[in-house]
Amino acid sequence: MMNENITLMLKRVVRIIVQIGILNIFYYMGVGIVALLHVPLPGSVIGLLLLALSLNFKIIKVEYIQDGAGFLIGVLTLFFIPATVGVIDYPELFSTTGLLIMLAVIASTLISIYVTGLLSQIVEKKELAKKETEAIVEKGEGELTVD
Repeated sequence: MMNENITLMLKRVVRIIVQIGILNIFYYMGVGIVALLHVPLPGSVIGLLLLALSLNFKIIKVEYIQDGAGFLIGVLTLFFIPATVGVIDYPELFSTTGLLIMLAVIASTLISIYVTGLLSQIVEKKELAKKETEAIVEKGEGELTVD
């Protein structure tokens, strides 16, 4: 019983490591594209676009990266600790200029949240309409006629 638990845990750890490796491959592909083509975008953004396209066109399945991505999201707050501690070293961030910077950061964050929500609603409506259309076609109620 104990060996089975250890085996399952080791399999899960290996799966997460492999999936993080897959995510890293997309990152490095993006970095390579930027280096070769001198694209004015960060390699990580290009890699993310490649990953999104690969998922969209079902080149890779979500299951291939789900556990690894979930793990990274779970520890995401750890990546922000150095930046937060670094702010303490710059007291000028709390002056007038710093206040303006903070307002800009807050405003851009709110705009990003709003746009993301808006886009997700649009995508959700399109998916719902597609499912409704497929359901109508399956029932045979949506015969198309050509004039």
